[in-house]
Amino acid sequence: MAGTKDGTGAAAERAARVAAMQRAEKARARRRRVLLVALPSAVVVGIAATVVAVIANQPEPPSLAAVTTFQYTGGQHTEEPVQYAENPPVGGEHAPVWLNCGIYDAPVPNENAVHSMEHGAVWITYSPDLPAEQVEQLEEAVAQETYTVLSPYEGLPSPVVLSAWNNQLPVPDADDPRIGAFLAKFVQGAQTPEPGALCSQGVGTPTG
Repeated sequence: MAGTKDGTGAAAERAARVAAMQRAEKARARRRRVLLVALPSAVVVGIAATVVAVIANQPEPPSLAAVTTFQYTGGQHTEEPVQYAENPPVGGEHAPVWLNCGIYDAPVPNENAVHSMEHGAVWITYSPDLPAEQVEQLEEAVAQETYTVLSPYEGLPSPVVLSAWNNQLPVPDADDPRIGAFLAKFVQGAQTPEPGALCSQGVGTPTG
């Protein structure tokens, strides 16, 4: 009987060891499943955190809150000289032919430039005594824009003035970050009375 008890005890011991190994293997399997779920989640969380950090570190776009708006309607042509209320003008009666967009090194006729703004152009005017390097900066700013006019202008209220149809913003110099924001918003912008109309084949010979 003693031999039978010993065999039974050995079998029970082996069964216990097998059960223990099975429990250990199940525990390891659970840990692997947790890692498989947790790792992609951690990656997603990490990517999300990176995106949030990048967005949070983006500089605020320049504010155009200082833009003054007006209420001129388009389509008013006249052959006569016009006395404009604003300096430089932002809308109103204008010549039947528009000014060719581009860079000018001398003042251009108001009446033709206003017509170009009616077609969606932004007119950047600067004081004739603006330093040459500042003028070059303005030229670089408009170099890739087909619907812009750049010209000197006597008697400006500010060294540089940005004008679009019914919208105007004076800035102190060519370094002002609002210049790019103004161009982005108003070149062929929503304010344009005649979107898609030409800014070439008109009058004037730009130098650039």
